[in-house]
Amino acid sequence: MKPSSPASMLWIWFTLLMALCLQVMPMADGWQIWRPDWLGLMLIYWCMKAPYRVGVLHGFVLGILIDLLEGAPLGQNALTLSLLAFLCALVYPRFRAYSLVQQAVLIFVLLGIVQLVEQWLRTLLGPFSIHLSFLLPSLIGALLWPWLTTLFEELGRRLARD
Repeated sequence: MKPSSPASMLWIWFTLLMALCLQVMPMADGWQIWRPDWLGLMLIYWCMKAPYRVGVLHGFVLGILIDLLEGAPLGQNALTLSLLAFLCALVYPRFRAYSLVQQAVLIFVLLGIVQLVEQWLRTLLGPFSIHLSFLLPSLIGALLWPWLTTLFEELGRRLARD
């Protein structure tokens, strides 16, 4: 599948919408803290894989969608996902030269910054207590990064052959 083909853009949007579904899937209250930031991971993947096709606008649109689905203040997730896409654009040239382990550490930093901004916005918009457990989704996302990247690279190769 060529990066410039319409089918590749459909594949990108399909994976982003599947990540959106995983992000808002209901879970028990005690398990919510262990949910990785699926949408953030997928947005980072596509911002690094196709930086000229996926960027801040995609982060903003997906953020508005997740705001509407979760009932969050409109623009909260749009701001954080736009920030994530912007940070990905800043580190893109170095990111591709890193090994998967180094990429996972950078993913933890990127997702951690976004989680910190999200927690800060939540404290501004209402009563919310902050503790370090908000970094668990970032840590889990960093641990999932090598497998997610490998899986999507292999899927891309198989789709390119067909």
